[in-house]
Amino acid sequence: MHFKNTIIFCLLITATITGYAQKKIRFSSPDKKIVFEFTTQKGQPAYAVIYNGLQLIKDSKLLLAFAGNEFLGKNTKVGIVVFKTGLEEYPLPLGKTSYVKENYSEALIPLQENTGAKMMVNLRVRLFNGGIGLRYELPAQNNMTAYTLQEERTDFNLANDPLAQVAFLENFTTSHEHRYNTLSLKSIHNDTLMDMPALFTFPGNIYMAITEANLLNYAGMSLIKKEGMLTTQLSPLPGGENVKVKAALPHHTPWRVMIISDRAGALIESNLITNLADPQKIKDVSWLKPGKASFHWWNGDVLPDTTFEAGVNFNFNKYYIDFCARNNIDFHTIIGNRGVAWYKNDGIEYQPGPNTDVTVPRAGLDVATLCDYAKTKGVGIRFWVHWQALYPKLEAAFTLFEQWGIKGMMVDFMDRDDQQMVLMQEEILQHAAAHHLEIQFHGAFKPTGLNRTYPNESTREGTLNYENNKGGNLITADDDMNVIFTRALAGCTDYHLGGFRAMPVNNYKQQFTKPFMLSTRCHMLAMYVVLENHMSMVCDYPDAYEGQPGFEFIQQVPTVWDKTVVPAGTPGDWVAIARQRGDNWYLAAITNDTSRSVAIPLTFLSKGNYKAEIYKDAADVATHPNHLIKEIKTFSSADVINIDLTGGGGMVVKLVKE
Repeated sequence: MHFKNTIIFCLLITATITGYAQKKIRFSSPDKKIVFEFTTQKGQPAYAVIYNGLQLIKDSKLLLAFAGNEFLGKNTKVGIVVFKTGLEEYPLPLGKTSYVKENYSEALIPLQENTGAKMMVNLRVRLFNGGIGLRYELPAQNNMTAYTLQEERTDFNLANDPLAQVAFLENFTTSHEHRYNTLSLKSIHNDTLMDMPALFTFPGNIYMAITEANLLNYAGMSLIKKEGMLTTQLSPLPGGENVKVKAALPHHTPWRVMIISDRAGALIESNLITNLADPQKIKDVSWLKPGKASFHWWNGDVLPDTTFEAGVNFNFNKYYIDFCARNNIDFHTIIGNRGVAWYKNDGIEYQPGPNTDVTVPRAGLDVATLCDYAKTKGVGIRFWVHWQALYPKLEAAFTLFEQWGIKGMMVDFMDRDDQQMVLMQEEILQHAAAHHLEIQFHGAFKPTGLNRTYPNESTREGTLNYENNKGGNLITADDDMNVIFTRALAGCTDYHLGGFRAMPVNNYKQQFTKPFMLSTRCHMLAMYVVLENHMSMVCDYPDAYEGQPGFEFIQQVPTVWDKTVVPAGTPGDWVAIARQRGDNWYLAAITNDTSRSVAIPLTFLSKGNYKAEIYKDAADVATHPNHLIKEIKTFSSADVINIDLTGGGGMVVKLVKE
C-alpha cells in the first residue's frame, strides 16, 4: 500500500493571554477559500467559519463535560498553537475514486482548563479545499489513565438562517431510516434530534453538509437544536443517560466534519470523509472482491413452479445461484425463507431466540456443498445474519464461515450508534478481515470513512430505501433525490436496488411478495450509478429480469470506481453523476417527481470519441413506466447531452472509449 501523510512545514506561534482576552487565531485552506477562526470569549473556546468572504458559522462554542464536574471550555487558556501543512495520499480499494491525493492546512490548538483538575485537550483543525475537520485529542495527564465523558457540545451557530435538509430521529434506538424534511433552520424546534449528514443551503447557493468522520471507540453523533443553535448530541451508553464515552488515555474524538462548496456537486465528489479516516489497517486486500449480489428477501423469496419446494434448502438456493451465474451477478445471498433464518433460531421470525446458533445451519441446508457448487459456477456465497445471533460467537462463526467458503455477509438490525455498538462494529470488521470476509451493515448508522480503514466494509444502509415499498411506505423519486445530497454524502448507501416492475402512481398496488416500484425502470438503472455502493443488490426475482430491456446494463455496471464527477444538478431537484472505471464512463441522471429538460456537459471525458449506449424513458412512460429506449451515439468532451427527464424518470449512459 502506498500512503503518505507528509508535513511540509511547521510554524509555531504563541497565543498571548491577558486575563480572558485572546487574540484571534486564523488560518485558511490551501486554496484560501475557507477561513477558520478561533478565539476564547470569557474563557470559553469558540470558532467561526468563513467561505469566500461569507460567514457561514459564527461564535460557536466548544465544551467537553467530564464526570466529577470537570470541564474543558468554561475557564480555558490557550497554549502554543502549531500550524502545519500536509498531504493525504492513499489508495481506496473500494471507493468512488481509486486514488486520493489532497493537500491540507492544519492547526493544533492546546487548551487547558484553569480550574478543577485542569483538564488538557488539544483541538486539531484540518482544512482541505472543500471542507473542515475538527476533533478533540486528550493526552495522558495528571496521572489520569482514563476518562468518562458526560457530554460534548460542539456548536454550529449557522449564519443567515440557511435552508436545511434534515431527517428527524425519534430517539437513539433507530435504524436511521427516515424521510428528509426541507425547511428553514429557524423553523426547526428546540430539542429536535437530527440525523447526519444534514445539508444546509446559504444565501447565494453556498452549501454545507455537517457529519462526522473516523467514528471509532466513541459515541455516534447526531445534531440537536439547543437554545436556537445546532450542537452535537452523543448517543448514551446503554443504561446510562449521563455517560456517553468511557476511554483510556490518550484518546481522541471522531472528526466533526463540514463539507463546503458553492457547487452542490462538489459535496458528492468530496473525499473529505475518507481523508479524515485512519489509514488502511488491513495489509492484504487481494482477496477482497466488490460486486453485485442477489437478495431474494426483497422479492418475497419467489420461486417459479418447480419439482422442488421453496425453503431453506439446496435447490432453492441453487435456483438463484444459477441465475447469478447466467447473468454476471457476482454473489448469491443465503438468507432463509419466509421469515425463517438459514441458521438454528428459536426466536420470532428473523429475531434471535435464547437458543439461536449461527454456527448450526437449518436441517437440510448443507452450506459447504452450496459453496462448492457456487464456486463451480463462478458465484460467491454471502450470508444474511442478525447481529445478536452473530456477535456472541463471532470468532467461531467466522472461522467456520471461512472453512465453508463464505465470502461475506449482511449484518442486520444494529439500530444503535452508542460507543458499545461502535466498538462492536469495528470488532466485527477486524475479525472478518482476518477470515477474508466482506461486511455489509444494515439497520446501521451513517458511514464515517471506514471503507478506507477497513476496506472489507463494503456498504451500509442507514437510509429509507426501496425495502419500504413492500410494506406500503412507498419510496418516491423525491425521496431518492433528498437522499443523494444528504445521507449519500457520507459514503456507500445500500438501497435494495433492482426492482424491475414499476407501476404508475394512480394505480399502484402494494405487494409484500413481488413488490412494485414507483419510479421508472430507467430511474432504477440510473440509481446503480447515482449511489456509491460497492455491494449493490439485484433484489428482484430471476423471471423479472431475464429477457427484459435494460437488464444488460445491470449485468455490466461496475460497483467500484476510479473517479467520480458531478457535471450538473440541484439538491432536491435533479442530479447527473458520472463515474469512471478504466477507460469507460458511466453517466446517470435522475429527477424528482417533476419533469424537466436538462443539459449535461461531457467535459469530464478525456480527448477522443466515445461510443455511447443510452438508456432513456420511452414516450409512453407515464402509463408504461418499464418502457425504455436504447440508442447508440458517439460523443466527445465538447458535446452536451440534452434530455427531457420525465417526473420520476432517469437516464443512464455507458461511454466506451473508441
